[in-house]
Amino acid sequence: MKWILNEEEPIYIQIARAIEDEILQEGFLEEAQIPSTNELSRVYQINPATVLKGINLLVERNILYKKRGIGMFISTGAVSAIKETRKESFKQVVITNLLEEAKKLGISKKDLIEMIEMSKEEL
Repeated sequence: MKWILNEEEPIYIQIARAIEDEILQEGFLEEAQIPSTNELSRVYQINPATVLKGINLLVERNILYKKRGIGMFISTGAVSAIKETRKESFKQVVITNLLEEAKKLGISKKDLIEMIEMSKEEL
C-alpha cells in the first residue's frame, strides 16, 4: 500500500481515492479494518488531520464506518457503492468530454467505436 501523492489536488481527496482504489483492487476487503490515521500519516509524512479529513469523506459516503475504540472498517457494499459513484463520474466527465471532442472533430459514432476497439487491443 504505497500511494503517490501529487500537487494537483488536495491531499485528503487523494487519500480518500487511494483507499477506494485499495478496496476496488481487493487490497482492503469489506468488513476489514484499514490502517489507522496515525499509521497513514507516518507512512506518507502528512498531518493526521489531513488523513482524517480523507477518511471522513468516506465515512460520509458510507464506504467506511467506525468501531469505537477499535478503528475504521470497510462497510459491506463499499465496492458496489464506489463503482456506482465512479461510473457516474466517468460518464459525466470522461464520456461527455470525449463526445464533445469527437463532435468537434467530425468523428462518427462508428469511427469512435472503432478507435476504442483498436485502443483496447493495445492495452
